[in-house]
Amino acid sequence: MLEARHSKVSVVGAGAVGSSSAYAMLIRGSAREIVLYDIDTPKVSAEVLDLAHGTSFTGAASINGGSDIELTANSDVIVITAGAKQKAGQTRLELAGVNFKILETILPKLLSLSPNAIFVLVTNPCDVLATAALQITGLPASRVFSSGTVLDSSRLRWLLGERLRVSTASIHALIIGEHGDSEFPLWSQAAIGPVPLSEWKTEDGHPLTLDELNSIHNIVKTAAYRVIEGKGATNYAIGLSAARIVEAVLGDEEAILPVSSVLTNYQGVSGLAMSVPTLVNAQGAARTIEVSMDVYEQAAFEKSAAAIRGSLNSLGL
Repeated sequence: MLEARHSKVSVVGAGAVGSSSAYAMLIRGSAREIVLYDIDTPKVSAEVLDLAHGTSFTGAASINGGSDIELTANSDVIVITAGAKQKAGQTRLELAGVNFKILETILPKLLSLSPNAIFVLVTNPCDVLATAALQITGLPASRVFSSGTVLDSSRLRWLLGERLRVSTASIHALIIGEHGDSEFPLWSQAAIGPVPLSEWKTEDGHPLTLDELNSIHNIVKTAAYRVIEGKGATNYAIGLSAARIVEAVLGDEEAILPVSSVLTNYQGVSGLAMSVPTLVNAQGAARTIEVSMDVYEQAAFEKSAAAIRGSLNSLGL
């Protein structure tokens, strides 16, 4: 997907996630111009050079960047990945304090250089930071949101596809709530093609059991910890997720994605960024989509909201 008009995306942070996001956008043609910015000059220069060496294989998109924040000027979308990375055994919410201070420093500068940009937060804890970023910038909630549970939902669809032997393209299932330990699948709305998941029969002629569903949920919820334990970071899949969100914005796609934006009276929750089905277009996270929840899902949603609110309170927000 390559935009006919000139489109510019800046990725802030040249660590594993930022570099993978820039790489995914480059090879997918997510934008005409991709900028990678980081205060670590040798690191960001090396990453940009490495990416640039492959542009003869990637179409018309260009890549540049460095440690001068002016390079991000006039961006259409700014993807923020900068921050302390999650360590093995560390929860996303434990990262809040350090990464909040980074946002306080960098967001005003980025906004002054790109006053019309849409900001996508990928840095964890992304729900907490999206809520904080809205307060820092004063922008509408549609223009400051996080990647939320886009990746978690992809993990869920992949696991269901493997278990049911169905293409992930035909699986309609979402993880919502916090991008973290209190996230949960919206099983009541899940479907395989036109068939509700609760009615789908496996190859042995039986529906998935509650134990199987709970196991799948737990695997999704703990996936990042397993990847981090093995290789130190999650980067490829979140990079692809960031590229997908950018494409929905630049392509004015009206795509429904479970991004995390600050809610207003959504299932009784206001003032917190949480992942719910959201219409994503050129305006950003344009509109949240109301969905029915059963009593268990409603309780899980409220628990998720409480977890995010607790972290915000610890930051004095």
